Amino acid sequence: MSAGIIIREAHFPGRAPIDAYGNGGFRFAEMSHRGSILCLPSGIHGWEPADAAVLAAADFDRVVAEAAGIDILLVGTGPDLKPLPAALKARLREAGMTAEPMSTGAAVRTYNVLLAEDRLVAAALVAVE
Repeated sequence: MSAGIIIREAHFPGRAPIDAYGNGGFRFAEMSHRGSILCLPSGIHGWEPADAAVLAAADFDRVVAEAAGIDILLVGTGPDLKPLPAALKARLREAGMTAEPMSTGAAVRTYNVLLAEDRLVAAALVAVE
C-alpha cells in the first residue's frame, strides 16, 4: 500500500545555470521550481524568506553555513533593486562574502556568467512574476 504523497525540501544537488525566471519561479537543470531559490555550492535549494520585501540576516543562515565556498553572493531582490539591511551586510561580510544586491533578472544573468567562469559565486534569488 502506498504511503501517500511525501513532501521533501526542494533541493537540486549540484551547480547549474538558471535557464529561465519569471511566473513566480525558476527553471534550471531541466527542472522547475516555484518560489525563491538559493544557489549554493551544495546545490540549488528552495528558499522562502520571511518577507521578500525586507530580507533579514536569519534568511541567510544556510548561505553563511556554506561561506567557505563563496566569494561573492548575488542577491536578487525582486523586480527592482533594493538595498540590503546594514545588519545583513555586516553578517555576510563577517562570514567573508561580498554581497551584491540587484534585481533578480540582473542577478540571474550575472550568476550564469560567473558560474561559467568557475568563480566561487552564490545567489539568493527572490522569485518574480
